[in-house]
Amino acid sequence: MVKEKARDAASGYAMLIGVLGGFVLTAAIIYFGANADRASTGLIVIGVLLGLASFFCTFGFFIVNPNQAVVLQLFGEYVGTVRATGLRWANPLYSKRPVSVRVRNFESDQMKVNDKDGNPIEIAAVVVWKVVDTAEAIFEVDDFEDFVYVQSESAVRRMAAEYPYDADGDEVSLRGHTDGVVERLEAEIQARLDRAGVKVLEARISNLAYAPEIAGAMLQRQQASAIIAARTKIVEGAVSMVEMALRQLMDQKVVAFSEEQKASMVANLLVILCGERGAQPVLSVERRAG
Repeated sequence: MVKEKARDAASGYAMLIGVLGGFVLTAAIIYFGANADRASTGLIVIGVLLGLASFFCTFGFFIVNPNQAVVLQLFGEYVGTVRATGLRWANPLYSKRPVSVRVRNFESDQMKVNDKDGNPIEIAAVVVWKVVDTAEAIFEVDDFEDFVYVQSESAVRRMAAEYPYDADGDEVSLRGHTDGVVERLEAEIQARLDRAGVKVLEARISNLAYAPEIAGAMLQRQQASAIIAARTKIVEGAVSMVEMALRQLMDQKVVAFSEEQKASMVANLLVILCGERGAQPVLSVERRAG
């Protein structure tokens, strides 16, 4: 693999003064050579050659912007990368290709994939990245920007297939364990982009939902699970309250219950505590014949 190597480039300002001086000197030599008492062909030739050399040197100027690098090549051979900012000058024969090393990001398209349980889901991710090795980015892949996009989408698809959308217990799921899933996604994308000289700074899920064809059924399933969990808590609390009420009544000898009366009281209390509506008191009234 081609690795980045730093390359120093001469200050463009010093060379600019030299090139301008060369043009001035060229004009002076040609002028004196043509206007001397005896025209000097030699001076004119020297002036022309000096002008051509100065003009050729102008092709060596290039500008390096902040958070930008310039890759230098000589007849296809990688020479080095210039990261020093400002006006720079290098061999005019070098080809100079600027590469942005700024932080960039993109959001993938919304993709439909199957999770670990085979349920179709829709998922999208945001990836933040930057180029850290310009040589790998230019020479190891054809188009590193397109490479980042395609490989990131592929990593999102693979990651989504490794986890269920939702899970009971401690099993890692896409919806319930965001931090762990994001770490796995970052590692998966980075492993694919190492060869392109790219570093993944952040990756996170921006959209996650069941596919429309099963969204309704899965919503009912989630609602049923929530109702069961709530009922379980209610029953546990009701049993505890009934047990506490009976124990206190018996310990304080407020009333003595037979086994049949205990069973009836337990049933009534459980109905009251577990019911969704408030209890309706019932009064026992005796009518006497007049």
